[in-house]
Amino acid sequence: MADKEINIAKVINLNLIDLHLNGKTKKDVIKELSTLLKEDDDITNTQDFIDDVFLREEEGETGIGQGVAIPHGKSKAVKNTMIAIGLSDHPIPWETLDDKPVTAVILFAVRDQDADTLHLKLLQRVAILLSDDDFIDKLHAAKNKKNVIDLLCGNKGR
Repeated sequence: MADKEINIAKVINLNLIDLHLNGKTKKDVIKELSTLLKEDDDITNTQDFIDDVFLREEEGETGIGQGVAIPHGKSKAVKNTMIAIGLSDHPIPWETLDDKPVTAVILFAVRDQDADTLHLKLLQRVAILLSDDDFIDKLHAAKNKKNVIDLLCGNKGR
């Protein structure tokens, strides 16, 4: 991939955001977000993708603290590398660095062929955003899907 700077706007859209997750467990939430990816035609098989996400989950915790988790799956089931985001009105138990539940989940769906390039650039870009407490506060407080996209794309979600 020739892009030096990853454009997050290319890997997220309004269809891939759920502001009111129903899931009460990590498994439920990953399934819910994976369903959004399937409905948006970004993955070919929901269960295969979920299986690959849970393979990655076994390698280490994806809950980074401050109520945020960033699960990801590199999978042959992914047609388009994308990000699905879910916010929850209730805490979801998750293995996290601060041992607290999460209310924001950013699920990366990565094509196998993007595994070493785009995947790392996306993770790096989102990690930079998530290192900002103000960003995390605004993510948790997002009132609509456009706020979430503006925030991720650097428009500060005014």
